[in-house]
Amino acid sequence: METSTLIRKLAEHGIECDRRTIYKDIQLLNDFGYEILHTRGVTNRYFVVDRSFDIPELRILLDAVQAASFITPKKTDALVNKIAALAGSHRAQLLKNNIMRFNITKHTNEAIYYSVNEIERAIIDGKKVSFFYFDYNAKGERIYRKDKKRYVVNPYATVFSNDNYYLVCYSDKYKNMTHYRIDRMETVEVEKDDIIPADCIKCFDITEHRKQVFGMFVGKEERVSIVLDNTLIDAVMDKFGEDVQLVDKGDGTALLNISVQISPAFLGWCCSFGDKLQVIHPQSVVTQVTDYIAQLAGKYVSRNGK
Repeated sequence: METSTLIRKLAEHGIECDRRTIYKDIQLLNDFGYEILHTRGVTNRYFVVDRSFDIPELRILLDAVQAASFITPKKTDALVNKIAALAGSHRAQLLKNNIMRFNITKHTNEAIYYSVNEIERAIIDGKKVSFFYFDYNAKGERIYRKDKKRYVVNPYATVFSNDNYYLVCYSDKYKNMTHYRIDRMETVEVEKDDIIPADCIKCFDITEHRKQVFGMFVGKEERVSIVLDNTLIDAVMDKFGEDVQLVDKGDGTALLNISVQISPAFLGWCCSFGDKLQVIHPQSVVTQVTDYIAQLAGKYVSRNGK
């Protein structure tokens, strides 16, 4: 917009000003973070740089990138620079200098970004995806599962859980939904075969699924009843959501009825709260918890020679 046009439009709103006032006002707006640039010519033209994010929103994005362990140090720095640049020239450096630093152990698999791209492409195109899958040994070497034969799965979604990035997919072999850590994948490829629509995928709710699994370990789904100390309510809501149904027992404890997938991670979660949490139903799950505790205690007893 030309200076003369700005003066005319302000006058229409009862604001009298001249070119010098316009210049000072625009300088002031820039000082407060508004990105207003101008082009010089026969007449000066001003324009506002549109920013899709507010400063607090950019801070949240920066903190999330720094806290995510699956993003490598190199990519973290690159993303921080890109996000900070969205704040405009007057705020970008301020954001970079003041972002919170997290004591996070970052993964080193730079191929994760290629893997995510291929997985996303497979999901959009409705194609199967294949990859090698590996663990690490004590020497930090990659040990490939299935003698380095490719996994072939039907991709459904990618989720972030417990500081890791996962592919949620359907296995034709096991006829169920399962997960794989994307940073443990190698040479991800989109297959020519279309995904096989399974009945369990049609009714699959990723949000509910994340509440049911612990540490992204799948297991048999059970409806369990848990009695917990009221001091654990925050921890329960962190896991299952603020809409979780709790019944106050009036004695400093609450009753929780929830559907979960029984796995070693779930058993460990129950035991992590000591005597402040107790599974009371069904008996089959109660037995699994007591067996888990006995096995754990047995290892310590045997190591101490008792």
